[in-house]
Amino acid sequence: MPTSNHLLSSVQVARFVAHGFLRLDAVVPDEMNAQATGVLTAGIPAVPYGTPLTDAFPEGSFARRLVDLPPVAGALHSLVGPDPAIDHHAVHVREPDEGRAQPLHGDAIIDTRPDAFDVQLMYYPQEVTAEMGGTLLVPGSHLRRTNESDTGRYQNLRGQIRLTCPAGTVLLLHHGIWHGGRRNDSDRRRFMFKIRFNPAVPQVRLWDTADLADPAVAAELRTRFPWYEHATGRLEIYNRVQLWRALTGDDSFDLDHWVTRVTNRPRRTA
Repeated sequence: MPTSNHLLSSVQVARFVAHGFLRLDAVVPDEMNAQATGVLTAGIPAVPYGTPLTDAFPEGSFARRLVDLPPVAGALHSLVGPDPAIDHHAVHVREPDEGRAQPLHGDAIIDTRPDAFDVQLMYYPQEVTAEMGGTLLVPGSHLRRTNESDTGRYQNLRGQIRLTCPAGTVLLLHHGIWHGGRRNDSDRRRFMFKIRFNPAVPQVRLWDTADLADPAVAAELRTRFPWYEHATGRLEIYNRVQLWRALTGDDSFDLDHWVTRVTNRPRRTA
C-alpha cells in the first residue's frame, strides 16, 4: 500500500474526529469505475471476519486495486494503520424507483470504545445525483452513542448531508456515524461497495504529524453542527477531546478546560 506521500495531515484527521467522515472525491480512475458495475453485480467473495487486508483480497483483484490506490491507502493508514483486518464487506444496490429509503442508523453501536474506532469505506463507482438518492450522513453524530436503529424514527435533522458526488468517490466513515441509504428516484441502479476495517495496531499518530501544533487543529475540533443544542453540543466537544488525546498520546490536550475539569482528581498531600 503506497502511502508515504498521501498520509493525512493533523488538520484532516482533526476534521475526521469532528465530522466523523472524510470525503475523497473522484479518486478512483475512470477505467476502474467502468469495470465496477460488472464486478459488483457478480459479487466480491466474502472473507472470514478479522482477515488481514493483505490476505483478504488477492493481488490484482478489483477490491485490492481499490484499497491500494495511493490516496485511499494513505488515508486508511492514517486512520487505522498498516494492514488492518477486514471486518466484512458488502455490495449495496438501490433499485430504480424503488420507493423506499433505509432508516437513519449507526452500524454496530454496541461498539462503545472511546479510544479506538473502525473505519468504513464506501465507494461510489457512478456519479450520484440528487435524484439517485445517495447516502444520508449526519455530521458530528459518530460519538453520540445510540443503539443501531434508535435514530430510525427521525426523518430529517438540521445540517444532514445527502450525498451527491462524482464517479469514483470514496467516503471513509467512523463506524458510529448516523447514516442511511436514500430512496433512488432515478431510472438507474445505484451501486455502493462497503468495506469495514478493524485496526491491527494502536491508532496513535499514524498520520503526518508535522502540523500537529497548527491552530487549525483546535479550530476543527471545535466545529459545531446545526443539530446540536447549545448545551448538549458540549458533550460532542468533550468526546472529541477524549478521542484526540487517545490518537495523539497527549493526555494534556484540552479545549476550553472541558476534560481537565471533569477528570480532576486532587489528592491531599498533607
